[in-house]
Amino acid sequence: MKCECRASAPAPASASDLYQYSSPPMLVVLSGPSGVGKDTLLHRLKERGYDFAFVVTMTTRPKREDEVDGVDYIFVSKSTFADMMQADELLEHSLVYGDYKGIPKQQVRDAIASGKDVLMRIDVQGAAKIRQIVPNAVTIFLAPESEAELVRRLTERKTETPDGLKLRIATAREEMKRIHEFDYVVVNRAGQQDEAVDQIVAIVTAERCRVGRKPICL
Repeated sequence: MKCECRASAPAPASASDLYQYSSPPMLVVLSGPSGVGKDTLLHRLKERGYDFAFVVTMTTRPKREDEVDGVDYIFVSKSTFADMMQADELLEHSLVYGDYKGIPKQQVRDAIASGKDVLMRIDVQGAAKIRQIVPNAVTIFLAPESEAELVRRLTERKTETPDGLKLRIATAREEMKRIHEFDYVVVNRAGQQDEAVDQIVAIVTAERCRVGRKPICL
């Protein structure tokens, strides 16, 4: 996809231009520590019919019983993932808890070409890489109401070994220290997911009104 990324002085707008202004599609990154509820809020956004182009993360980890391939994640072998890395077909990729996660470039390009705002759910490592590649992405950090609540959520999932759970809790503590790297923070309180969804939608609505937003270039 070709687009103009060089900085240039904006041309003066005519009166007719002012009534035809529209913001180019945005790339919205939803991130936060494991167990904070990123997947739950993503499902709520879809259920409420918001008109985003949703990007699905690719991963080499095994599919959990309640997950749907191509909807929750794109599940692939490590060999397939390695081939895509070698061919430079991933926008970003990270090694997370012993498995790889990444975003296919073509999926994002197709989403942007649709004219819709693009929403991707990725881990904190991936969000840092996206900020480097797409500086004008809108980044939202999803936070728990407390560390105790995050530990409770991770424990109740029962998807980890004791050592794996310790690692996730330790990693989450480190990831919480990176809130300042993001544009916005939304607290996902237990039982108040709709409020968190409303805040995400409010952020996107406000960003759509931002003057001078540059198109996403990949």
